[in-house]
Amino acid sequence: MQEIHHYIDGSEVKGTSGRFSDVYNPATGEVQAKVSLATKAELDAAVEKAAAAQVAWGATNPQRRARVMMKFAALINENMDKLAETLSREHGKTLPDARGDVQRGLEVVEVCIGAPAMLKGEYMNDGGPGIDLYSMRQALGVVAGITPFNFPAMIPLWKMAPALVCGNAMILKPSERCPTTSLMLAELLKEAGLPDGVLQVVNGDKEVVDAILDNDTIQAVGFVGSTPIAQYIYGRAATNGKRAQCFGGAKNHMIIMPDADMDKAADALVGAGFGAAGERCMAISVAVPVGDKTADALIERLVPRIEALKVGPYTAGDDVDFGPVITAQARDRINGLVNSGVDQGANLVVDGRDFNLQGYENGFFVGPSLFDNVTPDMDIYKEEIFGPVLSQVRAQSYDEALDLIMKNNYGNGTSIYTADGDTARDFAAKVNVGMVGINFPIPVPLSYFTFGGWKKSAFGDLNQYGPDAFRFYTKTKTVTARWFSGIKDGGEFAFKAMD
Repeated sequence: MQEIHHYIDGSEVKGTSGRFSDVYNPATGEVQAKVSLATKAELDAAVEKAAAAQVAWGATNPQRRARVMMKFAALINENMDKLAETLSREHGKTLPDARGDVQRGLEVVEVCIGAPAMLKGEYMNDGGPGIDLYSMRQALGVVAGITPFNFPAMIPLWKMAPALVCGNAMILKPSERCPTTSLMLAELLKEAGLPDGVLQVVNGDKEVVDAILDNDTIQAVGFVGSTPIAQYIYGRAATNGKRAQCFGGAKNHMIIMPDADMDKAADALVGAGFGAAGERCMAISVAVPVGDKTADALIERLVPRIEALKVGPYTAGDDVDFGPVITAQARDRINGLVNSGVDQGANLVVDGRDFNLQGYENGFFVGPSLFDNVTPDMDIYKEEIFGPVLSQVRAQSYDEALDLIMKNNYGNGTSIYTADGDTARDFAAKVNVGMVGINFPIPVPLSYFTFGGWKKSAFGDLNQYGPDAFRFYTKTKTVTARWFSGIKDGGEFAFKAMD
């Protein structure tokens, strides 16, 4: 059985705890590896080495750090297929989806090539008589990233690339369910010229997370995962004086207005709701058609599209629309929530609970499900399902649809499909959600903007990637300087203040 360990000081280091977690092949249900779970002592030792390595790295000029990112981006491109295959084998997502996972992370690395421009401070000449003021951005020191299973390449890259190019050392704690991709990225960073010790990959569970939060050397923590854990990490990090950005769950709605192109809206909902088996925080899980006529027309188009979806292992190639979910527990939870929807009175139009793939009976597969007549008091509406389930909630007016989103606890992403520009502008201005799509189903901003939700989808003031990442991973120092004129008198200088 393969054992997966840690990446410390530029090489693999075996764990000493004797504790391991199983790494599954979600398509077959088989354990394919065991990953070592670090202790607090191992984490603290990795942090100590990272702090030592950060001194020289932080003193390296930004242009040279950016050149490492340039080489890193080239190496990711060269190894795209290998990264995607490894990612798919551990996560279960299709190869095209895995390539997209790597690609969206790569785009953040590419933005980091321009870090010198982002790290410039400000300068004012003669802010007062003879007084100049200037600010500089400096690295925090050692920072940490705690990343989830659903994007094993993208989110680690969102964390590590800005943190490192700003001059920090990073402790990366990837999901123990999908650890290998992060270790491969660490090796590519070393090949790109990152000094040993500047990036440490420490695998582990809650013991390591708590050790990160309690370690005095670590100055900032970035997290992506569920809302309860995001809130826990944010609170404990803040209590310990750390900067934190913690991104949680979502319940993303799409409003479909009567004037929308129904075929385009249906295509968008199928892709946004069922892609990656629904295991993404930007998935559209709630369709909100305005008016019963719109709702009936949408259902009529959705059913054949959903029934035609192909579910299978990543080894089936590009013909598969989505693969298994991450664990047997996730599969059972999704099916349980579908059962609750039926019990609570929703109309199950497409039932994916009994999906069975010949030859992969032990895999963690869930078929696509579609509900109609869902109401906000039902569990399938209130909870983030994180699976291939789309719920339709009927609204009788635009205001009712908007109010539904406004009252929801989550505020990650939302979308509206309409042909009316005034309605779209009103929606974008009023809705209390961090990322908004107009005739666009998954409004993930391009990498030179910034990614982040509102309400219980995010904790912390600064978002991921884009300009906010450079603000998060640096601290600003402002200098106020005044020089005095020197007048030579009798062989000595008498200084006259420029007051």
